[in-house]
Amino acid sequence: MIPLKDNLPSDRLPVVTLLLIAANVVVWFAVEGGGLGHGPDAEPTLASVLFAHVSLLHLLVDLLFLWLFGSSLEDSMARWRYLLLYLVGGLAGVGLAAAAGGGSELPAIGATGAIAALLGGYLLLYPRARIVSVGFAGTFFTLFELPVWIMLAAWPALQALVDATAPAGALPDGALWLAQLGGALIGLIAVRPLADRRKRVPLRVKVAA
Repeated sequence: MIPLKDNLPSDRLPVVTLLLIAANVVVWFAVEGGGLGHGPDAEPTLASVLFAHVSLLHLLVDLLFLWLFGSSLEDSMARWRYLLLYLVGGLAGVGLAAAAGGGSELPAIGATGAIAALLGGYLLLYPRARIVSVGFAGTFFTLFELPVWIMLAAWPALQALVDATAPAGALPDGALWLAQLGGALIGLIAVRPLADRRKRVPLRVKVAA
């Protein structure tokens, strides 16, 4: 099963979501190349806090969920509000994790907090949405829809896998979970005041023959 998108109709190109995906990829390669390194002597920057990741798996998981849920959420509000939700969610996640860790080095988990904010907001606005996925039906590929809660339930499981496979010392204990909690709370609290174009959820996605 490969998730592709949700079943909400798109009203416009998700420019901010695509730019955020690009920013996360660019920062990943910058970190890998030594341009935005993390460590005791590294100075935290907005990029290293909100866009860097601790592993390639971490990057791929975050970008998958950013694409699946960010596009429709961006459609539901002004683009600057959507970007604000992402940034504030990321800062809230990093801030909560840092506070719980006694204010130690800020870990590279801001993107996880930011995307958790988008997921929390999406769940509140579109609890009955479905995720269009592709999979095998016998010997053929077919499209089918899954309830959105299945993908949302997979999020913490995948983050647990990220936590378990992260390089030693890359993440303080519990930091990833605190980042998710801080971001999700921001999304749940802020999405209704920010969203002014709530979309209708169709019963089924229409697939061209």
